[in-house]
Amino acid sequence: MSSPLISAEELREMLGGDVVILDARPSKAAYDAGHLPGAIHASLDRELSAASDPDADPARGGRHPLPPIERWAAQLGTWGIGPETHVVLYDDHDASNAASRAWWMLRSAGHKHVRVLDGGFGAALAESLPLTTSVAQPVPRDPYPITAWKLPIVTMPDVDRARHDSAWRVVDVRSEPRFRGETEPIDPIAGHIPGAVNLPFAKNVEHGGHFKPAKVLRHQFEKVLGDIEPKQVIVHCGSGVTACQTLLAMSVAGLEGASLYVGSWSEWCRNDAPRATGPE
Repeated sequence: MSSPLISAEELREMLGGDVVILDARPSKAAYDAGHLPGAIHASLDRELSAASDPDADPARGGRHPLPPIERWAAQLGTWGIGPETHVVLYDDHDASNAASRAWWMLRSAGHKHVRVLDGGFGAALAESLPLTTSVAQPVPRDPYPITAWKLPIVTMPDVDRARHDSAWRVVDVRSEPRFRGETEPIDPIAGHIPGAVNLPFAKNVEHGGHFKPAKVLRHQFEKVLGDIEPKQVIVHCGSGVTACQTLLAMSVAGLEGASLYVGSWSEWCRNDAPRATGPE
């Protein structure tokens, strides 16, 4: 597969075929009002994270911690997804609401046949793809054959070590005002991890929420990473969701291997950890 993205034009040819489509828009009401034929709603809080668990604690894993791998394996089976299944994901905000998180989780399960709709739901509307209010009825299958996350994940201690090491780069993809500590609309403390660099995820896309061309993205990342290899890069955001959009953009650019700090700022700021404000 040449790109982890799929255009609305390409997707049109797949509708009604052997493909599982996940609608990762945050609003179930929006899904109920109209979605692509066959699309299954995937909830960030319930299926793409463990945020709804009774014992969920943002200080331990952030606001959107990953679910246990066994639960994710069972969920994929419930959606009718097996290793050979073709999966397409979409949301309604530059792939940053949850489509990229679902993409990362599938790739981390070892799934190969997964792509994200470039431009999201807006691109589907612009291409006049058909919509329906019928709720999809997937055919369940056995849990996905996976026992551990396969893509690199790091913890708070890992990030703390990396931020002191010039051979590593810690990348914060939140907006510049949040990085500088000028505002914090979600978490209790503003600022950023000392030593991190800022590359807002919004800069990965252009008009209509479409990702920038691969060469443009690669140049953008290389300006920030310098000669640091992707395997020495840690990406984070507020709670490990929009960071996945940057990991997707890196994949588009051919830069594979960066680690995800799932807990991100939501975990870091709730612990006795150093913090910084300002542009650096």
